[in-house]
Amino acid sequence: MDIFERITRNRGPIGQYQKAGHGYFTFPKLEGEIAAHMKFRGKEVLTWSLNNYLGLGNHPEVRKADAEAAAQYGMAYPMGARMMSGQTRKHEELEKELADFVQKPAAFLLNYGYQGMTSIIDSLTSRNDVIVYDSESHACILDGMRMSLSKRFVFPHNNMENLEKQLERAVKRAEEQGGGVLVITEGVFGMAGDLGNLKAITDLKKKFSFRLLVDDAHGFGTMGPNGMGTGEHFGVQDKIDLYFSTFAKAMAGIGAFIASDAEVVDFLRYNMRSQTFAKSLPMPMVIGALKRLEMLKTMPELRIKLWEVVRALQSGLKEVGFDIGKTKSPVTPVYMHGGIVEATNLIIDLRENYNIFCSMVIYPVVPKGDILLRLIPTSMHTLDDVKDTIKAFTICRDKLNSGAYKTETFQDINNLRV
Repeated sequence: MDIFERITRNRGPIGQYQKAGHGYFTFPKLEGEIAAHMKFRGKEVLTWSLNNYLGLGNHPEVRKADAEAAAQYGMAYPMGARMMSGQTRKHEELEKELADFVQKPAAFLLNYGYQGMTSIIDSLTSRNDVIVYDSESHACILDGMRMSLSKRFVFPHNNMENLEKQLERAVKRAEEQGGGVLVITEGVFGMAGDLGNLKAITDLKKKFSFRLLVDDAHGFGTMGPNGMGTGEHFGVQDKIDLYFSTFAKAMAGIGAFIASDAEVVDFLRYNMRSQTFAKSLPMPMVIGALKRLEMLKTMPELRIKLWEVVRALQSGLKEVGFDIGKTKSPVTPVYMHGGIVEATNLIIDLRENYNIFCSMVIYPVVPKGDILLRLIPTSMHTLDDVKDTIKAFTICRDKLNSGAYKTETFQDINNLRV
């Protein structure tokens, strides 16, 4: 069969809904200044879908630093990959600042989080090694393991008893092959908001020999007394062998980093194909990241405000009977039950009649019959925003439970007001 003919027939699990949802449910356009209230299809909406935890995305000091760096350097400098011609003192400065902040000997600056994680796993592991990973690991981790030649074992999400069994298998296999064991988990799981059980995992080092890689994209800047991340939250930062995070969440920027022992970082610096064969992070993004990191460290009021909103939102939702799962982080999932048509009608009602924009997650990401509305609180939100959202959610839940959203087909989004 011709490749184009095949992909026309099978658009994929999400792509099959393209005609019904493009521009509204998928690839929606949020316009205007980055804020809790933005424009969607011509009208103002209260948005809970921005990974901008500390409100740095549109902070005046950040915008000033970004603008001045762009004016001085443009968006092209430095040219080339860092190994060849893309190295600068500012790149090195950012790496040192990041390493110091997360209390690791060294750090390596990465262009993007997704490709960075896939490349870390690919370069770090060999066919003789064994990977043990949490079943709800992010797609970048799964894709990194697909690139790796290592044998892998999975443990059910946060199931420490099963992790111990998988470690027994992994250590035995690695010893037979002359390799090592790498355990991979997340600090904050970005869909459900619960935390990786880092304390229990690091305690298993007393019994098994392995290295631990933690993806803390949602924990960096939000978790721990100083915003250092989920390792600090649990008091085990020193027991994490490789600490990874992105700038896309709390830092509201582009880029990522991996921090570890100096020799390990040097190895990755010379062996990560995603960095060796890709252009260096542009100078405005590096200088912008330095400014964001400075503010993250010196302005705890941003994190305090974030958690004020988080506590109000999560406690308020629970008080009126919503199921928000096991979240222990700012990520706030709201679980409901219904089919895909009901889910889309619910979202349309929220956006068109209550001016609330949040992300909808359905099968295959969650089981059939489940609806997950994912809210991302930020320091930009107000307690009035929280009250308005809980009120609207309560009304829409009652409509859902009464069958008001049951229809035979999808609503035609092209007929909605624009």
